[in-house]
Amino acid sequence: MLLHVPKVLSKSQLSEVRKIIDSANWADGSITAGTQSAKAKKNFQLPEDGIESQKARAIVLEALSGNAEYLTGALPKKIYPPLFNKYEGSNNQFGNHIDNAVRTHAASGKHVRTDISCTLFLTDPNEYEGGELVVEDTFGEQRNKFAAGDMVMYPGSSVHRVEPVTKGARISCFFWTESMIRGDDQRRVLYDLDNAIYQLRKVKDGTPEVIRLTGVYHNLMRMWSDV
Repeated sequence: MLLHVPKVLSKSQLSEVRKIIDSANWADGSITAGTQSAKAKKNFQLPEDGIESQKARAIVLEALSGNAEYLTGALPKKIYPPLFNKYEGSNNQFGNHIDNAVRTHAASGKHVRTDISCTLFLTDPNEYEGGELVVEDTFGEQRNKFAAGDMVMYPGSSVHRVEPVTKGARISCFFWTESMIRGDDQRRVLYDLDNAIYQLRKVKDGTPEVIRLTGVYHNLMRMWSDV
């Protein structure tokens, strides 16, 4: 399941994040690349433990905690602390790769299974040329280039790449989510069911049918979750 989540960051949150990271010192993006992806990765990244990363990360996590679309689609159990990257100049692309199945946070030693990969765009499409996030999976090939503050989330098992940025700079936040529901197909069923129940509640809230469907949702959660 690939989801476009609009307006994860408000205009004020986006402005604050950009103010923090735009003046930061960027490092070579290979600092978080695995053996496979290091060969394809050419970008810049903020050091994970830097003060700018910490400040910007706190804003992103606060925004995610209140975003219903992300919470419904991801059903998050753990979030790998958000990171920040930039594609510009000769460090302008990331070839086809699949994310590591498990990420280990260096500072805490905690493991996060990368069920869902997330990219939160911090620059508008008119600020750069190229730079599409291309995701290939059972849903076909999807080319993603959304407004600043919007996010795309997709299975961590997907082959994906960032096309060369030929003009300007593409800045984004990226992270991984370990879901309470491991299977992407099962998450899709729960996402569709939850949204259908939400719409029914607008016209038939409290009816036996809505209560029964809500029970089905939670019973499926009990069956499928690994909490």
